[in-house]
Amino acid sequence: MSQSPHAKSLPAGSVAATLQGHGLVVADGALGRAMVRLLLDQAPALTLTLTGRTPDPRPDTRRLLQQAPDRLTYEVLDLCRDEQLADLGAHLDRLDRSLRLVFNASGWLHGPAPRQTPEKRLAALRRSALHQSFAVNAWGAALLAQAVEPVLKRSGQAWFASLSARVGSIGDNHLGGWYSYRAAKAAQNQLLKTVALEWRRTMPGVCVACLHPGTTDSPLSKPFQGRVPPAKLFTPDFSAAALLGVLLGLTPQDSGGFWAWDGQPVPW
Repeated sequence: MSQSPHAKSLPAGSVAATLQGHGLVVADGALGRAMVRLLLDQAPALTLTLTGRTPDPRPDTRRLLQQAPDRLTYEVLDLCRDEQLADLGAHLDRLDRSLRLVFNASGWLHGPAPRQTPEKRLAALRRSALHQSFAVNAWGAALLAQAVEPVLKRSGQAWFASLSARVGSIGDNHLGGWYSYRAAKAAQNQLLKTVALEWRRTMPGVCVACLHPGTTDSPLSKPFQGRVPPAKLFTPDFSAAALLGVLLGLTPQDSGGFWAWDGQPVPW
């Protein structure tokens, strides 16, 4: 798996100097956990909340909680549940710390039920897949922004990042297929661009970014890794470091952009 020289590196001490307060990482999948490990290691003044969909954390998440009990808390969050989004907002409010970073690593591409796989042709498109993909990949990101907005308003400088995907780029769509995932990620991009424009007026210190992580070795990408060249398949730790390097290099003037793991803008 690649550790490409083109990715932006993190200068020694830069994360610690920049991120002080509290950070929120949504979804305790491979990339979410990698981001937490990175932040625990490089941002000692940052406390963290990591979310997962089940009340009982998965074993890898439990190990992280045991390693940093004073800095890391776990909250249950399903982005499709409004009451859990409200509970998350209340949790962040009770912490009474500046929210400096929100990193949404959630995503849905395929499921265990029959036909819940990326569509290769129009005939395979199903309403259920469209609904699930939009609920997680599009609506979830915007409703997360809504849930954390009151805390961000008192935080000053902050970053709100959400995982998008190059396949969500309309301008870069040369292959077709993957109808529901492409459309949902494109919808997320539009929603967060609109959030960025509003926050530029109401919270000028916040930078909103849609991020493309490349193909990261994770359960989400596992069924589709067969045709990925080894140099283009990234470890979660590499993707987390690359994305954090890109994100912390952005300013509020960059808010509302769509960026790849190597720091290059992705066309809408």
